[in-house]
Amino acid sequence: MRRSLAGVALAVTSMVALSFLIPLAVLVMSLAREQSITAAEQPAAAMAPILTLTTDPDDLRESMAGLDRAEHLAIHLPDSRAIGTSHAPADLLERAKRGRESISQDVPGGGWIYLQPVVLPQDRVAVVENYVPESDLTRGVAASWTVMVVLAIGLLIGSVLVADRLGAKVVRSSKQLAQASYVLGEGNLSTRVVPMGPSELRDAGVAFNAMADRMTELLAIERELVADLSHRLRTPLTALHLATERMGASPESGRVEAAVGALEAELQAIITAARTPLAMGPMGRALRDAGSPSPSPSGPSSPSSAAPDQTPGERCEAGEVIRRRAGFWAVLAAQQDRSCTLDIAEEATTVDLAHDDIAAVVDALVGNVFRYTADGTAFAIAVDRTAQAVELRVEDAGPGIPDPDAALARGSSTSSTGLGLDIVRRAASATGGTVHIARAALGGASVRVTFGLSTDIARSTLRGRRRRGGKRRV
Repeated sequence: MRRSLAGVALAVTSMVALSFLIPLAVLVMSLAREQSITAAEQPAAAMAPILTLTTDPDDLRESMAGLDRAEHLAIHLPDSRAIGTSHAPADLLERAKRGRESISQDVPGGGWIYLQPVVLPQDRVAVVENYVPESDLTRGVAASWTVMVVLAIGLLIGSVLVADRLGAKVVRSSKQLAQASYVLGEGNLSTRVVPMGPSELRDAGVAFNAMADRMTELLAIERELVADLSHRLRTPLTALHLATERMGASPESGRVEAAVGALEAELQAIITAARTPLAMGPMGRALRDAGSPSPSPSGPSSPSSAAPDQTPGERCEAGEVIRRRAGFWAVLAAQQDRSCTLDIAEEATTVDLAHDDIAAVVDALVGNVFRYTADGTAFAIAVDRTAQAVELRVEDAGPGIPDPDAALARGSSTSSTGLGLDIVRRAASATGGTVHIARAALGGASVRVTFGLSTDIARSTLRGRRRRGGKRRV
């Protein structure tokens, strides 16, 4: 590219220089010739009044000697005598005498001649001749041309150097951008460029950095979703574990239990691998801002996992979704002699989350109760409605959570992946809500998840409205 830019600069500068130099060279030659001719006409014109006074050769020679540029001056008297060296052809002299006209023209052999007829008394005619050699006609032209050529060469060299320096900046920026693209293509996601060069290449560098940042973010989102989906698959695995326990000790139940254990180990490996390469902050909101749908959780019972009239990204009635999922978990709770209490507000609990997201939150919280508490441990699910929010509480009578802050930090637990509560936290954050862990009235852990109420529902709700609800055994 540098050679191309230098070549373009050389060609353009050469054309511009030639377009000025050629006319200027012709003009310089013409001016030098005109100056020499004017200088030659002046002494010839000065001798005309002297000839009208005297034709004495000695007086004329003395007058000629006092004139400038008179070394080639000659006078042709009426009696055919000539003073000085003549260079004029005879026919030109004769024409000047007879026609009594001034003649100036080039002569054969080079040079220029000027003939000035002077009419003397008694109708006699004398002719003053001044000859200008060819060297005088081009005096100073060569020096002027040399100066112009030197200036043109300097201009060409300067333009090529400037173009080369400008090209070097463009090439350096282009090479940096190309090299960064190759490195990024090889998998080095930390590659960035320093925007430099012309404004267009600086914009390209900024766009490249933005693209690399977005790629890193999207890859992190993808890996996080893989880990979240793998974590959601633990819900049906829990159901399978319970089913094998009910089957009793038999070869068939042993094979099923072994298969379930192997599958759980594979899921754990997938979660660990997905979380290892990239570490980004909470990505749920970034995912929703990008317009990507949330992945659907895989529950043990497909009719209760998804509503037929809803798709990810739509709003849903949180109370209804929680009621359905609680019904599923109630069956498993009965098998383990767990007491389950459900308390759901009768008011509208519409939130700007998909049915699958709310179901995933319930499965994560209740699944943790089944996973980390002993059989027979009671738990409770409650849904409250305020003027601006919907509050979900899952409480149990287990040992509780020793360090709530650490439990909310993804991946900090040494005995789990930390993805369950992270799914809950991201779902709450998507609606502007929060997650809080405290000690439950039952004696164990109490996880309170707040979802922002859907905007149109919140605006239509009067402040101070009392919640009406009831309790029932499930």
